[in-house]
Amino acid sequence: MPLIDPVLLKARLGPLAGRFDVDALAECDSTSSELLRRAERGAPSGSVIVADRQLAGRGRRGRSWLSSADGCLMFSVLWRSQRGLAGLGGLSLAVGVALVRALERLGASGVRLKWPNDVLLATPAGDAKLAGILIELAGGRREAQVCIGIGLNLQTPAGEFAQPVAGLAQALPALPERHDLLATILVALLGVLDDFAECGFAAVKDEWQARHAWQDRAVRLIEDGCAERSGICRGVADDGALLLETATGCERILAGDVSLRVNA
Repeated sequence: MPLIDPVLLKARLGPLAGRFDVDALAECDSTSSELLRRAERGAPSGSVIVADRQLAGRGRRGRSWLSSADGCLMFSVLWRSQRGLAGLGGLSLAVGVALVRALERLGASGVRLKWPNDVLLATPAGDAKLAGILIELAGGRREAQVCIGIGLNLQTPAGEFAQPVAGLAQALPALPERHDLLATILVALLGVLDDFAECGFAAVKDEWQARHAWQDRAVRLIEDGCAERSGICRGVADDGALLLETATGCERILAGDVSLRVNA
């Protein structure tokens, strides 16, 4: 039986349970892939897929990601937005704010945000990736279909990674029960999405900025494995664009096929 029981989760969601339709799978290729297939068949906004094990999970820029229930919480949420594609700038950053809110509510400390879609944990060795967010969009000017994929490390992953990694167990005396953890995240996410529907990323921009791990630090942009340019990270604009101060002035960088690295 999957570790997440939708009946137990519904009880923890309380009056907000009706805003979600949760299905828990023992195994799937990817929670986002499964959710997108269901979206094509008309799945409603608020549909959630959570899996114990992903066989072909994917991250930003098509990176593969294998994961299991004991080390990671993996789920995807469908949101049908009336803002249209043009009004969704900064959505991955807003989802990051929701994750931090939830983890802090559960007692975690040292959780911070990195543009455009990472949640970091401050450790004695420096910032380490705690969670990742993948937003997949479809639609047009008046309506958009949004698939929000979230992977949260519960334990520190083993192996070699391009950047330091961490687990939630490092931020808490004991890991929360899985239903409590997922319910807390979903409630925080719903609050952020409701605010985003009204005001866009501007609704949570100040909160994101206050938790920005690399504010006013020297960074470099990486594209296709090569350093493109360097500058000082000055935070983000109301639409979620990164503000990079360079020798020629302040540039706006949009999330795309660009990665951000802090200079040593």
